Amino acid sequence: MLRTVDAAPAATEDLHVLLRNRDNRFWPELRERSRAAAGFDELLLLSRLRKKAETLGALSGCERQEPLRLAIVGGYSLYPLSELIGHLSSVSGFASELFLGRFDNYVAEMAGSASDLYGFRPDVVLVLPSANRCRSPRPLMDSREASQGAAAEVSSHLLDLCRETNARTGADILLCNFPLPALFDPGPLRTRTPGCDWSFRKLVNLELGLNAPPCVHICDLEFLAYRRGAANCRDDRAWFESKQIGSAELLVDLAREVVRLAGALRKACKKVLILDLDNTLWGGVIGDDGIEGIEVGQGSPRGEAFRAFQAYLRSLSERGVLLAVCSKNDLEKAKQPFEQHPEMILRLDHFADFKANWRPKSDNIREIAAELGLGLDSFVFADDNPAEIDIVRQFVPEVTGVLLGPDPAEFVRLLDEARLFESRTFTAEDLERTSQYRQEAERKAHKASSTDMQGYLASLEMTGTFREFDGVDVPRIAQLINKSNQFNLTARRRTESEVLLVARDPACESFSLRLRDRFGDHGLISVVIGRADGETLEIDTWLMSCRVLSRQVEAEVLNEIVRLARRRGCSAVRGCYVPTAKNGMVRDLYPKLGFVPSRENEGRSEYQLDTASYIPIATSIRIGRRTHDSG
Repeated sequence: MLRTVDAAPAATEDLHVLLRNRDNRFWPELRERSRAAAGFDELLLLSRLRKKAETLGALSGCERQEPLRLAIVGGYSLYPLSELIGHLSSVSGFASELFLGRFDNYVAEMAGSASDLYGFRPDVVLVLPSANRCRSPRPLMDSREASQGAAAEVSSHLLDLCRETNARTGADILLCNFPLPALFDPGPLRTRTPGCDWSFRKLVNLELGLNAPPCVHICDLEFLAYRRGAANCRDDRAWFESKQIGSAELLVDLAREVVRLAGALRKACKKVLILDLDNTLWGGVIGDDGIEGIEVGQGSPRGEAFRAFQAYLRSLSERGVLLAVCSKNDLEKAKQPFEQHPEMILRLDHFADFKANWRPKSDNIREIAAELGLGLDSFVFADDNPAEIDIVRQFVPEVTGVLLGPDPAEFVRLLDEARLFESRTFTAEDLERTSQYRQEAERKAHKASSTDMQGYLASLEMTGTFREFDGVDVPRIAQLINKSNQFNLTARRRTESEVLLVARDPACESFSLRLRDRFGDHGLISVVIGRADGETLEIDTWLMSCRVLSRQVEAEVLNEIVRLARRRGCSAVRGCYVPTAKNGMVRDLYPKLGFVPSRENEGRSEYQLDTASYIPIATSIRIGRRTHDSG
């Protein structure tokens, strides 16, 4: 059995009292306690308490959605890991319905056509391959090339199983890589040969990560064990007695990581980090101390810590996270360090927006959101002042606050461990995001100087490119589907695996639109999925980046939809609007484009357009090319 430290029942006595009294504070307190729990025993007690509450029907305040169908297969005993995953998914806002494979039967379950796994119809499959099957088959001092070839074979076998499972179920695959062995043997040879288990597993893990298709998401067990300490994650007795993957502490870490990855498949990460300045990006107060008096860079431990924090922030910016400033300061004084201080790593062009004034920060944050055209729930606000964090939390509750505190040496750790900016994919658009928003500011300035809208649109010299879904664009398409809330007619979400299934479906017409103008490249800004239903092409998904609103993009997209419908022989296009809390801006889109109402159901409005009588709408966008065949 797992070696654990017994958690005292008294630790949850207050929760028992809240449950007995049917107090509405029970569920929020249970969730918070579960998120903070570090120990296996405490988490298991909280899971049992949750089950008791559900049995009693005390569901008030507990979020409920359609359960995520999660299958777990692998080379280990899957309990109590499954118990922890089920509990943590529930307190994270989504219930899970679990399928547990048999011990060390994952190869047969994933490869077998009659497997119970496929009868379960999972949304996500967690695969825990056996570390016992990841040992070098080559002699200890065999050649590097031979060991690399053997590692590639192990990796290919696992990835082929994952591809087959995805092809049969459409499920996303969470594939655990291998923890490295915490044994001294074979001593110094560990670093000199790829033939030992230590080096061989590192090779296999690298092959898995580099070659995983979009449907496979690596659950980095190697890193989790490294972070906690490989020796602390090893539990030989737990393996021999109940075939556990490792120590109780490792199970907690793994369960948290699985739930985070599963939840992130349909939830976009944060997009914008808003930063204070004084005692956040430098030590001291620029208005009082002047540029010579602030601490940043070489010369003091605090100054070096602030510089290291700036380097970390720049790395976020280079991955596509937008940086913005919200500071109580005089604007010109606030800009001085970025323009003049030689030790500053961040410069003004690293920021998509810059607010330095004496207004409430909550007001400034709302203004930044409006200027960037992004929802407040995609923002993170970091400040060293707890009062400012609390004020923003009260007046802009959608924004996630991170209190940095008084010690700059802790800033990187605090922001990193919040794990708010971890993206599953990385696209070319991410690299250009900050510059795209600066280009947008130039467009707005140009628009303000134009005398009429038609003249302004023509002066932009816009060029559009329609492109069928393909493997290259899948990460960006899935990213846009999962983060677009405002211009999104149905708000359907899809993972990369589901996007690939759509691309292969002969009944679907699926395409994206890229847009350029004389100021720069907007990138991939619109996605459409149409599905043929007899002589009607139904618009399943239609969404667009808000950066290109009022630029005639929606008219040009409709022209393409009708063109494809005619090519398919469809006499009508059917569109559906499903209202959400954020997509009110497109409530009347279909009527404005010439669709007529066809049916009104609770929660959705349907519209229809006759393709024969449709006259393409003239726009200022030049369609440079299409990857669809001509029509």
